[in-house]
Amino acid sequence: MRAWYTLTYVLWMIGEIVKGSFAVAAGVYSPRTRSSPAIVEYPLRATTDLEIIAMASSITITPGTLVVGTAHGTLEEEPSLFVHVLFADSREQVVEELREMEERLLRASRGRDGAEAALRPRRSRSAADERFADGRAVRRIRAAGHRTGPVRHPNEQEEDER
Repeated sequence: MRAWYTLTYVLWMIGEIVKGSFAVAAGVYSPRTRSSPAIVEYPLRATTDLEIIAMASSITITPGTLVVGTAHGTLEEEPSLFVHVLFADSREQVVEELREMEERLLRASRGRDGAEAALRPRRSRSAADERFADGRAVRRIRAAGHRTGPVRHPNEQEEDER
C-alpha cells in the first residue's frame, strides 16, 4: 500500500512543480508586481531525519518556495522548518498547503495512517541528554571528549573555584 501512496505523492509533486513553474513565470513576465513574499515557521509532524529531509527537499524543489532554516526538535518541541514563499496570500494558507504536502509525504513513508502514526510518544533510549531526541549524537560528542551543555566563560569557572 505504501507503494501506492508513494506513487500518488510523486505524481502530486510533479503537478505542484508545474503549477509553481507557471506561477513564477507569470510573476516574472507580468508588468506589475504579483509577488507577496513571506517567511513562515512550519512545525513538523515528521520525526525521522529521512522524513524531515524529504519534506525540506520537496518544499525546495517546488518553484516559488525555499527552506531557509531548520530548528532541531527536542522531546518537548517538534522540529520546525522556516519556509520562504514567493506568492503567499496569507500565512494560514501557506501553512495549510505545507500541511497537505507533509500529510501526503507521511502517508508515503508510514502508510495509510500518515501523520497519525506520529502520535506515539517519543521515548529516549538513553539518559544521555533528556532534552534532545537524538541521545546517540550526545553520546558520540561526549565520547570524543567534548563537553555538552551550556558553555561557561573561563572567568566564571575561576569565580566558582574561589
